[in-house]
Amino acid sequence: MKVGIIGATGYGGLELIRLLHNHSKVESITLFTSSDEGALFSAKYPHLKGLYDFPLEAITKEAIAKLDVVFTSTPSGVSGQLLPDVANAHTTFIDLSGDLRLKDIADYETWYHKKPAPQAFVDKAMYGLAEWQDTTGAKVIANPGCYPTAVLLSLLPLLKENLIDGSQLIIDAKSGISGSGNKPSQGTHFTENTEATSIYKVNKHQHIPEIEQAIAMYAGESYPITFSTHLVPMIRGIIATSYAPLKDGVTETDLYAAYDKYYAQKPFVRVLQDATRVSTNQVRGTNFCDIHVNVDARTNRVTIVSVIDNLVKGAAGQAIQNMNLLFGYDETEGLTQVPIFI
Repeated sequence: MKVGIIGATGYGGLELIRLLHNHSKVESITLFTSSDEGALFSAKYPHLKGLYDFPLEAITKEAIAKLDVVFTSTPSGVSGQLLPDVANAHTTFIDLSGDLRLKDIADYETWYHKKPAPQAFVDKAMYGLAEWQDTTGAKVIANPGCYPTAVLLSLLPLLKENLIDGSQLIIDAKSGISGSGNKPSQGTHFTENTEATSIYKVNKHQHIPEIEQAIAMYAGESYPITFSTHLVPMIRGIIATSYAPLKDGVTETDLYAAYDKYYAQKPFVRVLQDATRVSTNQVRGTNFCDIHVNVDARTNRVTIVSVIDNLVKGAAGQAIQNMNLLFGYDETEGLTQVPIFI
């Protein structure tokens, strides 16, 4: 399989390279640039010296058409304008940005404040929550966002089985700084983040409509959610903690049974009954999502916790998982890394 990456110099792109490098089905990886054509990739990233000592290539329709799969790991507003111009009958596109996730392009404009992709192209894109979506036949896949992946994997079995009241959902999520990308800003400056935790995009995060859309899509329920995001002083990882009232008569045993029903055969979802074992360092560098639930009998509410690596399960890893599923490879191919625990 011949693979291309547009946006290889970002953190998501670098993770794609790291994971695809050991994928047995990948014959070659072409790295594209919009501004540094001819520059040696290893000169930009010396940790890849001896591995990727070849020049970045210009993005052309002819070059793209030679590839079986192209991953786009670009900032919001880029791939939605680029991909319709390079799309062809042969190549499959897996987009890691948010440009193709929201089916209503008016919602995209409202939440992302960017020019949307053409509606016809958005309509072609299949939302790729790997554990819940059959992507058979897809030519364009919208890879889910990092926060939505952590949130949806932990909530969907309970919503689908009508075990919790989704209309009262409150979700508190925290992410490492790498989720903000590799372009420096005051908000991601070392002195601003070290020994500090901060909330951001209060009630305005662009992943809110994505989570709501996916809940409606997979669980058949439609309602607004309360979703808060925070930056914590670590490089990678997400922990999402959700709170919801239980439906009458539901027990903690029922909740774990729902997870077993949907995830017993899913290799990357691990359900843990010991809360002390749920931590971002248990999944760092991997495509795992760890989930824990705990019922508070006093309030009749459940606390639902999930952890992922935002750059892997929340981006590059899930994108490769989608590629594996789409092309009929083993779902775990290229994704069996042991967590980087320390």
